[in-house]
Amino acid sequence: MQQIGEDRSERLDIIPAQVRVIATLRPRYACPACDDDGVRQAKAPAHLIEGGLPTEGALAQVLVSKYADHVPLYRQCQALRRSGLTLDRSTLAGWVGTAAFHLAPVVERLADHLKASGKLFMDETRAPVLDPGRGRTKSGYLWALARDDRPWGGADPPGVVYFYAAGRGGQHAESFLEGFSGLLQVDAYAGYNRLSRSDRPGCSVRLANCWAHARRKLHEVHERDGSPIAAEGLGRIADLYRIEAEIRGHSAEARLAARRERSAPLVEDFGNWLKEVRSRVSGKSRLGEKLAYIARHWEGLCVFLTDGRVEIDSNVVENTIRPLALGRKNALFAGHDEGGRGWGRIASLIETAKMNGIEPFAYLKATLEAIAAGHPQGRIDDLLPWAFVKTST
Repeated sequence: MQQIGEDRSERLDIIPAQVRVIATLRPRYACPACDDDGVRQAKAPAHLIEGGLPTEGALAQVLVSKYADHVPLYRQCQALRRSGLTLDRSTLAGWVGTAAFHLAPVVERLADHLKASGKLFMDETRAPVLDPGRGRTKSGYLWALARDDRPWGGADPPGVVYFYAAGRGGQHAESFLEGFSGLLQVDAYAGYNRLSRSDRPGCSVRLANCWAHARRKLHEVHERDGSPIAAEGLGRIADLYRIEAEIRGHSAEARLAARRERSAPLVEDFGNWLKEVRSRVSGKSRLGEKLAYIARHWEGLCVFLTDGRVEIDSNVVENTIRPLALGRKNALFAGHDEGGRGWGRIASLIETAKMNGIEPFAYLKATLEAIAAGHPQGRIDDLLPWAFVKTST
């Protein structure tokens, strides 16, 4: 018989994750004829947790499961138990805390890189934490500071850092942004207003507001009341977004030119329309309140017409806080304020890795191994997620 061809078929198979024990044997050698102490033994391999059970790969898996896949620690314990390994949730929590402590310098350096940019996004979301002694949770907040210049072809890699604070006051944003000067794209939360005060000492910040939030206000009224005025406003905003879709990916200069030629007249018409409809709509009505919201933030809404680097909305940073909301829904709360800070640190590295197309487990494993081996502080930039792209290609 001679082969005249073949048929090929493929099926998907899954091999469940395996838990293994890695044993390290270090024989000791001695010279019986030597007068001095001639015992020799190889050095023990470096461990992030000295004398601890987990490898750096095991730590990375716990971190990715919790902060990328949003699997709470107690559920991870249940999954490990099915593999024959019994670990307490508090043990995994200790591992997470230790990893967050060692990763802190990397996250601080990541924040320094972001704050050296001329344009950033900022938003905040609730991060419940246990309040010791009261038997309930309190509201902490994770403040997201993000950079993404890809829509206009910027050279800086994207990234996000989450800062934990015990409250939502604007002083926290001011503290986190120390050293930053430039454009900051935000929603209309009043806490950001202190950043652009003319009498504020230090670096200057110019706020750019979000058209998606303006649209959301009109959409709420239209959905509830079917308001034709709200519908007209939505149509006008949709015209702006159609232009943005066409110029996405163009250079900042090309975007600015298109906005001046095409978007600026539409924005001017929108402003005139806004004044006209507000003059005949009660300010105490639901629609009147939404229109007043847009009018109050009009200056910030027009900033995108003056700089091609600015986005029409702050959806970039809103997308980065969605994973935090998933983690909050599944895990309910952090154990304490330090747990909230650890949450922010690990999530910062995982989400930045994802923004740069890096597999989070591979990045965290390599980074934890490097830290355990004594990676020099002077070369900490080598541990940033976008540097991992270069070393892994």
